Amino acid sequence: MLVCSCNVISKRDIEEVVRSFLAVDPWQLITPGKVYHALQKRGRCCGCFPNLINIIVAEIENHHRQAETPEADILPFLAQLRSEYERTQDLRKQAVSRRRALAS
Repeated sequence: MLVCSCNVISKRDIEEVVRSFLAVDPWQLITPGKVYHALQKRGRCCGCFPNLINIIVAEIENHHRQAETPEADILPFLAQLRSEYERTQDLRKQAVSRRRALAS
């Protein structure tokens, strides 16, 4: 499945990069920018970032479930990731609203 049409990046490409990061440090914060840097790409329109973040979170969940990491360790980490995702989505919506208001 194609996730980023600007850079022609597939879901598989993203999953492989995230797995390689997790192999080094399973608790590191993996961001879209970090994934794009590893793929030697740059975000262009960044419309793919919400889907990219969902793929990152899913891969982190899968990694820790397969590693049988205790739920008490996983849940706070995933909650922090989701909270950061929601915060960035709110900021993005605010920026879009400001641009629309300025254009009016």
